[in-house]
Amino acid sequence: MSPAPCHGQRVTDHPGLPDPVRPASLGWSEFFEDQREAGEGALAPMRIATVHRSRLTALSLAGSVKLTLPVHANTGNFAVGDWVLVDPNSQTLHRRLARRTVLERRIEGSKTPQVAAANVDTLFILTSCNADFNVARLERYLALANQGGTEPVIVLTKADTVSDADTYRRQAAELQRELVVITLNPRLPEAAEALAPWCGAGQTVALVGSSGVGKSTLVNTLAGLSQELGQQTGGIREHDAKGRHTTTSRSLHAMAGGGWVIDTPGMRTLHISDAAEGIETLFAEITELAPSCRFRDCTHAHEPGCAVQAAVANGTLPPERLSRWRKLVSENRDNLPKKHYK
Repeated sequence: MSPAPCHGQRVTDHPGLPDPVRPASLGWSEFFEDQREAGEGALAPMRIATVHRSRLTALSLAGSVKLTLPVHANTGNFAVGDWVLVDPNSQTLHRRLARRTVLERRIEGSKTPQVAAANVDTLFILTSCNADFNVARLERYLALANQGGTEPVIVLTKADTVSDADTYRRQAAELQRELVVITLNPRLPEAAEALAPWCGAGQTVALVGSSGVGKSTLVNTLAGLSQELGQQTGGIREHDAKGRHTTTSRSLHAMAGGGWVIDTPGMRTLHISDAAEGIETLFAEITELAPSCRFRDCTHAHEPGCAVQAAVANGTLPPERLSRWRKLVSENRDNLPKKHYK
């Protein structure tokens, strides 16, 4: 069944979007079409473009529209990238469809995770070749991507500021099997060419990383926007290589290659919660050794017959890698929602 057409009310808080756009080019697929229930054939599929405290904007066949929310609707239940079904005449939101992938993180002090983006195909994890480069933090981003079902790609920036960028590349590539690592200058057009395999028509990417590593600059480059029309950008403080916050909210932007990109606010602190599978993928070498341990519930700390400790002893597993695994597993266990203990 083809998606129902929608002639929504245009809004102007989302510049640079193609008009018109079609669901397939926005990432609509059979996964979402199959979720339609009886009587929903006339509803129009739209994709959430921005989420505000009291309003939502979405992309439809006519471009960007402001949705009419049902009574008692909570915008906190929606994320940029979500697909929703909408009444094409009144633009009233009917319901949100199940997410194919989801990027969510735990915020300290919050009982529920925060959804950063939905239905993302590829997560570009940006870090710069300077003091911002932090292996432990990159592993947290990778666990986030793995758990959410999104393909991670590490993007190294500011390689021109160091004498040996290959050292950073090697460290990043060793964090996870078959991990792609790209080095680029986000200001140059060549950056879009380097990332083109993940940015084609209907594809959605999201960008994460600390403030100041070039996320907003790369969004502008991918969207083909000038700095005047694009996302505001900020520099790096020279004394500590930390960036200035420039992106304060998430939004969906059209890319020149036909795909879509979601920028996110800088996340320097990322708490792990409910991400056991993502951690297992990240530390595949430990996951595969565990069944060979003498004890089924081995903690890989001091038990006899531990295959993981044996790998550390013979030099095939770096001890610092095991230490970081232990820290993430412990944090994930401590932060599990209470429902897991019932």
